[in-house]
Amino acid sequence: MLTKKELEVQKDLETKLYEIRRHLHQHPELSFQEHETSRFIASCLEEWGIPYQDIGETGIFVDIIGENGDGAHIGIRADIDALPIHEQTGLDFSSKNPGVMHACGHDGHTTILLGTVYQLYHLRSQLSGRVRCIFQPGEEADGAAEQLIKLGVLENPSVDAMLALHLWPHLPHRTVGVKYGAITASCDDFEIIVEGKGGHSARPHQAIDAITISSQILQALPTLVTKESNPVEPVVVHVGKIGGGTASNVVADKVVMEGTTRSVTRETRKRLAAQITEMCQNIAQVFGGKAIVNYKESHPPVINSDWVTKELEEGAKELLGTENVFQLKEPSMGADDFGAFAEKVPSTYFRLGVAQEGKPAFDLHHPQFEFHESIIPVGVELFTHVIMRRLHKGVE
Repeated sequence: MLTKKELEVQKDLETKLYEIRRHLHQHPELSFQEHETSRFIASCLEEWGIPYQDIGETGIFVDIIGENGDGAHIGIRADIDALPIHEQTGLDFSSKNPGVMHACGHDGHTTILLGTVYQLYHLRSQLSGRVRCIFQPGEEADGAAEQLIKLGVLENPSVDAMLALHLWPHLPHRTVGVKYGAITASCDDFEIIVEGKGGHSARPHQAIDAITISSQILQALPTLVTKESNPVEPVVVHVGKIGGGTASNVVADKVVMEGTTRSVTRETRKRLAAQITEMCQNIAQVFGGKAIVNYKESHPPVINSDWVTKELEEGAKELLGTENVFQLKEPSMGADDFGAFAEKVPSTYFRLGVAQEGKPAFDLHHPQFEFHESIIPVGVELFTHVIMRRLHKGVE
């Protein structure tokens, strides 16, 4: 096992990581547009003499091969993209790209993984097995993780387990939140096109009112949560956008509604897709109209594997102290496409707290979201510690 000195991030590396984070924060790029971000990550690896491979247009991964014999193949993922948000933090190193901001901490995730790569590469003589460190684009968009999986990022050789963290403004600074089972929800989108028959409001019997049909659908959809779902299982069915009609005295012939569903089990996710389609079509038919449902699967729920989560929890307690590691009581209904990895291999996704006492903690995706960069070496040491203790054991 590593000594405390071997585990600690040295001051010169710590300074370099702070510089890296500030550069990333100043130059955010949207999903699948992370060309400069990818080049910058590559330049850091080249400076350190660490080999890497490109995957897709803007993805990168590093394989650190242990020199101490065979062992597990563990993956770590960090997301590298930013959000279409205008920054309002007032930081000296605020975004230089108007309307684009690292408002979800991905600059921190990327920096932590770079630091972990550096540490593990220089400890490879003590490693068995292999560590694959994945810098993933497009987490805020659809299908990014799935695309890398299709490109073989979990193969050659096969990855046995995956880890990922997310900075979390709802936990105290330098604490860890773990969750067995589901930790984030699925996120799927739907579009409902209701088609009726246009006409004059003075002669409603000659028309089929798409607005009336839509109102019935809007009232019925919540029953999929209140009457069709297990009351102790969190489920969301939400319509957030609706449009239709052209004038006050015209019967609308078409209404379009857009919404989202969230669930924490794969079974409920599939059920909602089928039930929303069936419900809308049946209601429209009763009123003589038609409903077309376009249902788009986006992110699956992140369901943590018990044994990987236990390894992470035990390692975090060893490093940070039992009092600084919490079991989260409930999942977040937010989503993360890390769920695509968790569907393929045993995985755990955990929270690293960034809330500082006496300072406001703005939520993720808020234009004032920020974190103190002293959390970066903590994340590096945590990943390094968990990986090193695991790679002295076999995969269960």
